[in-house]
Amino acid sequence: MGRGRAKAKQVKVARQLKYNSGGTDLDRLRDELGVGDSSSDDDADDRNDELADRYADYADDYGAGDDDDGRTSGRR
Repeated sequence: MGRGRAKAKQVKVARQLKYNSGGTDLDRLRDELGVGDSSSDDDADDRNDELADRYADYADDYGAGDDDDGRTSGRR
């Protein structure tokens, strides 16, 4: 007979989540998660572009056709 109170509380919480979901503070959530703002993302994009450019030179020198170095792969 004690299940009625627990079920009523679950229904109440479910209704609150369903109908009152507009109060999320996204700035506070961002701070708690440690995610930087969008201006710091630009710096990360610049670093990724620089890294990609650096390794693009290697891709030109050691392209997909140059994988054969004279060794056998063990398959016949």
